[in-house]
Amino acid sequence: MKNILPAFVIVSILFLTLGKADAQGAGIEWQTLNEEAMDLGRQGQYGRAVTVAQAALRVAGQNVGPEHPDVATSLNNLAELYRTQGEYAKAEPLYKRSLAIKEKVLGPKHPAVATSLNNLAALYANQGEDAKAEPLYKRSLAIREKALGPEHPDVATSLNNLALLYFHQREYGKAEPLYKRSLAITETALGPEHPAVALSLNNLAGLYDNQGEYAKAEPLYKRSLAIREKAMGPEHPDVATTLHNLAGLYYTQGEYAKAEPLYKRSLATTEKALGPKHPKVATSLHNLAALYKTQGEYAKAEPLYKRSLAILEKALGPEHPNVATSLENLAGLYRATKRTTEAERLDARAELIRARNRAK
Repeated sequence: MKNILPAFVIVSILFLTLGKADAQGAGIEWQTLNEEAMDLGRQGQYGRAVTVAQAALRVAGQNVGPEHPDVATSLNNLAELYRTQGEYAKAEPLYKRSLAIKEKVLGPKHPAVATSLNNLAALYANQGEDAKAEPLYKRSLAIREKALGPEHPDVATSLNNLALLYFHQREYGKAEPLYKRSLAITETALGPEHPAVALSLNNLAGLYDNQGEYAKAEPLYKRSLAIREKAMGPEHPDVATTLHNLAGLYYTQGEYAKAEPLYKRSLATTEKALGPKHPKVATSLHNLAALYKTQGEYAKAEPLYKRSLAILEKALGPEHPNVATSLENLAGLYRATKRTTEAERLDARAELIRARNRAK
């Protein structure tokens, strides 16, 4: 079992954006609610975000009826909030209904249909249902290439996400050319200093990092970091993401003195930007704790593991796979400090979580 939680290799999904409200749309109240739900979701306030997104869906249904594209947007955004929290059984029917509305109203080859296919695919990929995810990603890619052209940034997004699927399957030979093509499209379409280029660099670096090709990964992470710092400012959460990943690269190589200040800066930036209870804060805490644990600094590691666990349980729910990882690593610390009974209790709970997720 890996001591650290995975690097932030990013799937391009999140929320559907909103156009300007007009007389034919669901109205200003709906747009305001949707924007509030998206903001709350980005801040990690998922409980409040779900409540607001449900209200937006009700308003859309009342104003334009159940088959309108604005209803599809609300369904998608509510589904994404559930997906982020690991509530996949709630998310799936919402994504499917959103997709069905778009196919019926806009036609099966519309770019908006590609977006819904992408998001439903990501849901399946999160659950390890790669056989369901792959054809959806491929159909999304085909629609975008035909409707938008092979050099469009949305094509780069589809390539990135299909590459990520192969990355998780450890099919690195399939993933690498897709990541590279995605990066090339993004650089050509948006320019070499665009934040989307930084995302592609981060993900390609993560591929090399995971294969132990650290000499290839490090300059990509560093270039991604430089672009993000220049384009977004040093305190942006995307800067924290790359700092975190670069720290993980050094951690894996045993360069703890290089890793620690990066983890700390990533943690401080994430807390300031997203708030102290965001899941990304939990990941940063967890991995800084792992760094200390590896060096035998158990007194420093333990409170960080515990705080990380508390955040994950509250933000993602007590049955999320990342909660199981956190429990297992805290159990490892307990074993290292001769607290076997406590360790066994945490391991048993982690195994129960994993068993329940496998059964879903």
